Amino acid sequence: MKLADVIAELVEERGLDQSVLGSIVCEGMLAAYEKKYPGMVLRVEEDTKTGELVVFVEKEVVSTVSDDDFEISLKKAKNINKDLEVGNRVWLPFDGKVGRIEVLRARQVIANKIKHIEALAVYNEFKGKQGEIVVGVTHKCERGGTSVKLGDIYAFLPNSLSIPGDKCIVGYSVKALLKDVLKEPQGDNQLILDRVSPLFLQKLFEMEIPEVFEKLVEIKAIVRAPGYKAKIAVASNDRNIDPVGTCVGVGGSRIKPILKELSGEKIDIFPWSSSLEVFVKNALKPAVVNRIEMSADNKIAHVWLNEDQRAFAIGKNGQNILLASQITGVNIQLIRQEEAQHLEVDEVPTKDEVYEDEF
Repeated sequence: MKLADVIAELVEERGLDQSVLGSIVCEGMLAAYEKKYPGMVLRVEEDTKTGELVVFVEKEVVSTVSDDDFEISLKKAKNINKDLEVGNRVWLPFDGKVGRIEVLRARQVIANKIKHIEALAVYNEFKGKQGEIVVGVTHKCERGGTSVKLGDIYAFLPNSLSIPGDKCIVGYSVKALLKDVLKEPQGDNQLILDRVSPLFLQKLFEMEIPEVFEKLVEIKAIVRAPGYKAKIAVASNDRNIDPVGTCVGVGGSRIKPILKELSGEKIDIFPWSSSLEVFVKNALKPAVVNRIEMSADNKIAHVWLNEDQRAFAIGKNGQNILLASQITGVNIQLIRQEEAQHLEVDEVPTKDEVYEDEF
């Protein structure tokens, strides 16, 4: 069989290196021959002059042959190489044939090795991009998520890592964080995308706002309820730069492209503070807070505010107060200003206990 023809077909189909494919095909055919002739020491290689695949068998030189499969007589060996002696081993052309079952085995070995090489190439190409934003095109909408084409490579955006409200439309551009680059595909997926993590939002800010990318404005903390709201605490490393205004832009020019990318998710941007009381106060915006008292261990914040501000502090389904608690790391307890003397409080709900009322 002509190895050159097999390799040329694979090079055109898979775009792999020709010399590497030659070695792979030889290994695959060796597996086929070893399955057909177990116990024999065989070698498969390409005849560079003819392009044919040739097979060799190793035999021992003996005085008297008892098994033709493994031995050659000294007389015949001398005809090949006069320096051979009894006990030496010599490689000889092998004319045995393989059947359909063995060829299927060869194809399986070749396919697995090609798959491994392709996976390694993808890993090497994309490993350095892990944790960064990539832009692709929606290739196919699947039950478990979206197949996204990144150049000639396919990535997968699971439903669990998609923003509620995202629509899968074939041919549309997709911007996502490259979350995982696997050495070997799991199922058909080796590149895993993500649009719900805080890191995705941070990278969007770095893309759209030069001061954030250059660290003149620093993102201190981010929390998200994907599809509903995100809270971002920012600080300036330059006294002449307003961190919030820089992120929002004139007339919202800088924040609008980010909001458009988030499928309707709102963003609260507020100044970070080293003072925990001020940090909690800022995090509860748009609610107006009258007073804050921290517990001795700084794990609980008692927050006084007027009755008409409670709805703003709690937010839709309790998400505003929940996100404020998450970004500050404290348990926020709301106290009605009118009833402060009785210290009646509303505590921050857990993720499983968010308010059912919509405000």
